[in-house]
Amino acid sequence: MAGQAMSISPAPIRYVVHAHDLHAHQWRVVMTIPKPEAVQTLQLPVWIPGSYMVREFSKQMSSLTARQGNRVVLVKQTAKATWEVQAQPNQALTLEYQVHAHDASVRTAWLDVNRGFFNPTSLCLMAVGHTDLPHVLNLVQPPDCPHWRVATALKPIRTTRQGFGDYAANDYDELADSPVQMADHWSGSFNIKGVPHQLVVTGAWPSFDGSRLLKDTQTICETAIRFWHGGKKPAHDRYVFLLHAVEDGYGGLEHRHSTALICKRGDLPALHQTSTSEGYVSLLGLISHEYFHTWLVKRLRPATLTPYDYTQENYTDLLWLFEGFTSYYDDLLLCRAELISPARYLQLLTKTIQGVLQTPGRKKQPLSQASFEAWTKLYRPDANTPNLSVSYYAKGSLVALCLDLSLRRSGHHLDEVMQALWQHTRGGSVHERDLLQALKSVTGRAWHREIKSWVHGTHDLPLQELLTEHGVEVLEDAPSLAQTLGLRVKETHSVMVQTVLHGSPAHAAGFSPGDEWLGVSLTGQQSPSGSAWRLTQLNQLPAIVGLRKKLIAWVARDGQLTSLSLTLPQKNQANLRLGIKDAKKVGRWLSGLSQT
Repeated sequence: MAGQAMSISPAPIRYVVHAHDLHAHQWRVVMTIPKPEAVQTLQLPVWIPGSYMVREFSKQMSSLTARQGNRVVLVKQTAKATWEVQAQPNQALTLEYQVHAHDASVRTAWLDVNRGFFNPTSLCLMAVGHTDLPHVLNLVQPPDCPHWRVATALKPIRTTRQGFGDYAANDYDELADSPVQMADHWSGSFNIKGVPHQLVVTGAWPSFDGSRLLKDTQTICETAIRFWHGGKKPAHDRYVFLLHAVEDGYGGLEHRHSTALICKRGDLPALHQTSTSEGYVSLLGLISHEYFHTWLVKRLRPATLTPYDYTQENYTDLLWLFEGFTSYYDDLLLCRAELISPARYLQLLTKTIQGVLQTPGRKKQPLSQASFEAWTKLYRPDANTPNLSVSYYAKGSLVALCLDLSLRRSGHHLDEVMQALWQHTRGGSVHERDLLQALKSVTGRAWHREIKSWVHGTHDLPLQELLTEHGVEVLEDAPSLAQTLGLRVKETHSVMVQTVLHGSPAHAAGFSPGDEWLGVSLTGQQSPSGSAWRLTQLNQLPAIVGLRKKLIAWVARDGQLTSLSLTLPQKNQANLRLGIKDAKKVGRWLSGLSQT
């Protein structure tokens, strides 16, 4: 359906976006500033909200020129992503430039013969001093792509049936928060309480069951809306899911009225397939996670991120709340929506708990610090990251779990707290004190002690105690050999060491990231002679060593053979596994009902 005409006043900042060269992955942008400053500063964001890493989008820009009428105007670059133009204030300033787009992630931009995608933070310069003005985005249909259609949450002003034409944004923030996709895509839609939702899928196999995914997505959205608003109309008036299927990939990025998602092609449901694969559950969890962000981070938002500064890092120590609590509810809402069983939910929770417990960094880095250091640690991981830091996604979700189960001791639950937080802040800026106030308003007591210990401390959470109280059976499983040794490895024709966990037998032996573990010697001699064996996979080790607890590991390090004395532990640390002991108690927890 062609878009309806809308009036834009005052004169907006305007961008015309051309798919300039599909084979070179090149967008061309023509930007017009109706009334520029005498010295007009232009900037391109260095990061995109929701992904806390400086990505230097300007490195993909080229050929920036400026003119006023027929007069060429000099453009001077003053910083890595900043330019200045000496302009006549009463005459429109037109800028033209190109952007290379060959990043298939949800954070930047892409262009080839099959699909065009971009976040405006990658393509659209900011006109400093004019970012509060209306902005118009004009999308030009590529002549070689007659079947392409546009999908975006931006409001159409005047568009063709395929969606090409003008779209409106109230300001630069709204523009930046609105990804755009062009492709010959699959599309479906549904309506919840008068709010239209669109699901757009590209890259899927011909056997893709769009109807099933659409139905399950609608169920997720209905469950989330009930969570936040009960039977009332939600906080948003439209929503678009932009899902791209690839050979290997996973991720999402939330926006106020949309989300961009990537999944493995094989994780999509297939026609005539009734089972629910692990990959499909992961995809549904991703959809649930990003949609929950519609409230928690896009409206309820860290106060220090209001407003966004696109030119540098924006720090907050609250990502454990915004990402962690969202991570708690994403799979929980799947269970409430009856898309997964309670048993399957506990399997997912087991995986999260194990991931945190196998991270030595949880003893060094509080969650609040993990949030603040996201820019340098979570988003820039290396071999030593597990020893220095903890995921505010994973441990943050376990803090939400502990709060939920603790609240249930007095007949309350976390849902009430989140709804109270929404009411208290009017769906706006949030400080930690706001969460504490919401907790107190629901329960009548202070929760500073728990938050200090669980968020600002490095103590392990009381998971086993709380889960047992609520009908969960906590069992023990034997750890994997890699866990026993304290290694994370990649196995090809040998065992490549990727990470050595601090405090582990591998750490004590002197293993190092980058080592190639070639073989094992059992003689106790510092020589590869005698009883020595080639090691190509880690699971060969038990058969080689038998009941022995000491061995010599031969590794290649920087082209040299090195022997390491490895002592296996007398007793292995068991893995936890969650099961259902009291189905009634577990059911009340997972359904959102209180225990009383």
